[in-house]
Amino acid sequence: MKIDQMRLELVEFMPSALEPGVLYVSKKYHTAAHLCACGCGEKIRTQLGPLGWQFTNGRQGPSLYPSIGNWQKPCRSHYYIKRGFVVWALALTEAEVLYGRREEIRRRDAYFREQSLGYWARLTRWWNARR
Repeated sequence: MKIDQMRLELVEFMPSALEPGVLYVSKKYHTAAHLCACGCGEKIRTQLGPLGWQFTNGRQGPSLYPSIGNWQKPCRSHYYIKRGFVVWALALTEAEVLYGRREEIRRRDAYFREQSLGYWARLTRWWNARR
């Protein structure tokens, strides 16, 4: 059965058995997990942070950005979790999935390249970009 809403449960460690409709978040370990919103029962894990998903929790409920795309799962579900609601997105073609994976690699490589620079080099780059 499809899930329409997600409620937040903050945890230190992910439970071995996940409940449908619950977004588990470990801030300590920068990770989130939930059961696929399509109802297939697959566990979905997302890394939080600059190389992964952004997590927010407002009065209306939890949000994860960008979308959840289960391309390696049989269901191939694609949705957002926004303010506690599951918002279904269009299915992507294989070419779109491959493009997204290439972009993810590009962003990761750029992030680590930037992190490997020293403080002064990053400050100089930031300063020059403002001109």
